[in-house]
Amino acid sequence: MIFTATCLFGLEALLGAEIDALGCRRISTIDGRVTFEGDEATAARANINLRFAERVYVNLGEFDAPTFTALFDGTAALPWEDFIGRYDAFPVKGHAIKSTLFSVPDCQKIVKKAVARRLGEKYGLTTLPESGVKYQIEFFILKDRAALMIDTSGIPLHKRGYRPETVAAPLRETLAAAAAAFSRPREDVVLRDPFCGSGTIAIEGAMQMLRIAPGMNRHFAAEEYPVFGEASWRTAREEAADLVVRDSTFEAFASDIDPECVRIAQESARRAGVEAHVRVERMNALDIVTEDRRGTVVTNPPYGERLMTEKEAEELYRQMGQAFARLGRWQIYVLTPCETFERLYGRRADKIRKLYNGMIPCRFYQFFRNKSE
Repeated sequence: MIFTATCLFGLEALLGAEIDALGCRRISTIDGRVTFEGDEATAARANINLRFAERVYVNLGEFDAPTFTALFDGTAALPWEDFIGRYDAFPVKGHAIKSTLFSVPDCQKIVKKAVARRLGEKYGLTTLPESGVKYQIEFFILKDRAALMIDTSGIPLHKRGYRPETVAAPLRETLAAAAAAFSRPREDVVLRDPFCGSGTIAIEGAMQMLRIAPGMNRHFAAEEYPVFGEASWRTAREEAADLVVRDSTFEAFASDIDPECVRIAQESARRAGVEAHVRVERMNALDIVTEDRRGTVVTNPPYGERLMTEKEAEELYRQMGQAFARLGRWQIYVLTPCETFERLYGRRADKIRKLYNGMIPCRFYQFFRNKSE
């Protein structure tokens, strides 16, 4: 089987490495998606284990689609009956980029009609009831090349299920996981997020160190698909449970000046099963100290949009530069959409990655050395 996993822009390398670790063969990588090969058990293993993916699709096929006729014929030629039963629902959505067929609603209608034609002929029906299991069909047309897929995830994979509620400007779990991963968390190095919000960065860092699969405790759409047997999901969860590290000494600190954020972060850490490794406390971010320990700051400070004014955010960034300079040899990682962050912070970053928080373009500033070194 061929699968496609989607991700936020900038996370393709991390996602590809995860897919390799599952033992799957990568076929192609483009912005925001990695296509790979696997067996029927791969749907369960990918959904449960992929930390940086947004969704996992099973591919039905690809073909050139420069016209609506080509899109209809190509879609109708695919073996939809291998997945979708005579009573099942099959809504359609998708994207068209740099293609002659640019109208998404029109493409939706064509794909829907073609699938209905195929299934109607196979099942001998003139009207399909669509009262059974939902199979979300997605098309992706890039440069007149169409890929037709079925979503196996259902609820997006960044929704792990451990955040009972969120703060005003929540950071997507997949991006928080990437921020933690880029900082290379280690057993003997404290990970600290002084603007923790819901505590997501610290929680995701702890889950990585404890090897807790992000989807181990949630449901996926493809668990209702007969083609992916129930045993594959049970086995994948058992395998994931066996990999959890029980004796880790890893420690993360999540702090915030807002007591409501502290409460939410504590509850999220408990629900994620990492409360023993994530200490949540109320503290001004500018007051953190090393306590003579090795450490790394990984944080997503207020943007100056929903949480404070732009001028207030800029002043905060200046204060951060002064306060974090006291942390000695600690490495600092800051995720923000502010393009002038380095000037405000008072240091040039050793490396900058371009990432996206949803649709918001951000920069991940990485400071490997102290200013005085």
